[in-house]
Amino acid sequence: MTLHDDALPDAPARMPYLLTNGRLPALPAIHVPESSNGAVNGIVDISEAARRGDAPPYAQDGETSSYFQDELVTIFNRDSTDLCFLPSASVQLVVTSPPYNLGKDYGTARDDATYQEYLEWVGRWGRELLRVLEPGGRLCLNIPLDINLKFDGAGRRATSKQPVLADFTELLVHELGFVYNTTIFWLERNISRRTAWGSWMSATDPWVNTAAETVLVLSRDRRKRDGHGKTSDVSREEFMDWTLGIWDFHGQNTRKFGHPAPFPEELPRRLIKLFSFREDIVLDPFLGSGTTCRAAKNLGRRSIGVEIDRGYCAVAAERCSEPPRSSRNGAAPQ
Repeated sequence: MTLHDDALPDAPARMPYLLTNGRLPALPAIHVPESSNGAVNGIVDISEAARRGDAPPYAQDGETSSYFQDELVTIFNRDSTDLCFLPSASVQLVVTSPPYNLGKDYGTARDDATYQEYLEWVGRWGRELLRVLEPGGRLCLNIPLDINLKFDGAGRRATSKQPVLADFTELLVHELGFVYNTTIFWLERNISRRTAWGSWMSATDPWVNTAAETVLVLSRDRRKRDGHGKTSDVSREEFMDWTLGIWDFHGQNTRKFGHPAPFPEELPRRLIKLFSFREDIVLDPFLGSGTTCRAAKNLGRRSIGVEIDRGYCAVAAERCSEPPRSSRNGAAPQ
């Protein structure tokens, strides 16, 4: 079921994101289809299934049923501020890029909060991600260094610099308790969006627009994970290159999958190979057109995608329904 903000009486009048009451209902049982080796069959407890690694920890009970599911990918048409259908400590890696509050059209959800409302919303889903990550599990968050806009309570936009990376770090690390790992700089070289110059050819107030984004890497409770009995598939060359922390490849064309802010498959591909084992479960709570789950499937990982807009769920499901694929040189397929 897709909720709308007019059904939530306690929501502020201009709150652009769906709110929840924060309650975590009892987790239902899940029906896991019989696997190829017969390991899982019938009705089982989802936390037990997740612990055994026999199936992704998803729920199939009434309104929490998945939108799409195959052997590696499960997609939910739900609000990421309430992940009650996922058990605590059941995910090893989160790779995602939330809306940046730039007034883009994401379909079901608006993107024009005041900056304070936006950060409050970040705190809501941040708490949920902290809950569903296992100790040592990582959060890889693709966000900008800063943005050039803000909105007032009526949704009117104004030009104003907002330090997004700094504020996310303060909120997630110092307030919510994530452990800081590192920040990766992604040189996407997208200058087509450049509209703010400040004082043109004058030292009065020139605005610097960085053709780069960041990936803020955090973890729950501790940095180090236990790799006993698990498989890494990152190559020596990839490890040496990617741990330099400055990544240089182009962004994704918005017309390819009809999403206003997609990232290229190369971004989640690198993050998944560098920060997860092949046995891990990858979560994207802002799945959009499905790129993270598509990359995870190509790498043989199980993944869960959460997307609030049913139209984008359909796009993601179509992309993820194809069999895993890879290229000969290990680069992300186009």
